[in-house]
Amino acid sequence: MANIKSAVKRAKQSEASRLRNRSVKSSVLTARKKVLVAISAGNKDEAQKQYSAYTSTLDKAAKKGVIAKNNANRKKSRVAQSLSKMA
Repeated sequence: MANIKSAVKRAKQSEASRLRNRSVKSSVLTARKKVLVAISAGNKDEAQKQYSAYTSTLDKAAKKGVIAKNNANRKKSRVAQSLSKMA
C-alpha cells in the first residue's frame, strides 16, 4: 500500500474508476449477447431493437472513455454486418 498521501488518494480513485469501467464493459457485453441471441434465433425485429440498444451502450462507453471510439465503431460494424447477413 502507498505511504504518500497523494498516492493513497490516487489508489482509491483508480479502484473506483476500475469498478465503474468494469460495470460499463459488462453492460456492453450483455447488450452484445442479446443482439447475437436475437440474430441466431432469426428474429429480425428483435435483433434490430437490440442492435439499437447495443449501439447506444457502445457510444456511451466510448463517450465515457471506457473504450476507444474506433473500438466502439468496429464492434458496431461487425454486429451490423452479421445483422445484414440474416436478411
